[in-house]
Amino acid sequence: MRIILTTAFIWVATLVHGQQDGIRATIDAQIEAFGRGDFSQAFTYASPSIQMFFGTPERFETMVRSGYPMVVGPDAVQYFELKEMRGAYWQKVLFRDGSGATHLLEYQMIQVDGEWRINGVRPVPLGPSA
Repeated sequence: MRIILTTAFIWVATLVHGQQDGIRATIDAQIEAFGRGDFSQAFTYASPSIQMFFGTPERFETMVRSGYPMVVGPDAVQYFELKEMRGAYWQKVLFRDGSGATHLLEYQMIQVDGEWRINGVRPVPLGPSA
């Protein structure tokens, strides 16, 4: 039984690690588009449900600028663990904004027609030392 559990754990860890490059590439591409002020391009990295919810790149831009300004031209971006939970992947990303403040966000990632798309972002509280 222990061998089966160990094998399953290794298989899941390998699967998650194998997804990491594509997921990071999608997030990086969206951050780069934000930095260029190209919210139409950034909108293409959102999942169909996010695109349907906001309807237009302009409405998406309003939400990003008001709710997640740290992703628009951050000074630094650092990736942390990627986890799979109930069919979705969650990627933690630390941002340092222009004022030096740090923000930890968790991106929910899904595959759509073989391409990674961002299906939501949520803030993660940082400890007192962050």
